[in-house]
Amino acid sequence: MNNNNNAFQYNLRVYYEDTDAGGIVYYANYLKFAERARTEWLRHLGINQSFFLEQSLGFVVRKVEMDNRASAKLDDLLTITTTISNLKKASLVFDQVIQNQHGDVLCNVSVLVASVNLQRAKPCAIPEQILGALSSAR
Repeated sequence: MNNNNNAFQYNLRVYYEDTDAGGIVYYANYLKFAERARTEWLRHLGINQSFFLEQSLGFVVRKVEMDNRASAKLDDLLTITTTISNLKKASLVFDQVIQNQHGDVLCNVSVLVASVNLQRAKPCAIPEQILGALSSAR
């Protein structure tokens, strides 16, 4: 994770639906939480994913690395901190840290996302307006 002043933070509460019968967050839900944080960051930067989908441009997850270090529990307030560690012409890497309200690191996630022309199902360059917004957020 980058120590970066441009990191984006997103908060969410753990609900009953996020947990197993013991009140512990199911591991796959950390990926959902991380996805929400990335989406909210893009929205914060003025990047409307719906608009780009209409243009047949999408961002697809190519690779995920996840390190589950501790468990979140029912009613915890989580903070997901997101930074970009690598930005290329057609891809980028988001690094994310999920912490509980006590500051304990629960999960580290690194996500390689590729820009894809959805009609052709082929990689394509990230549009300049998105690239510029992401570059300034680094």
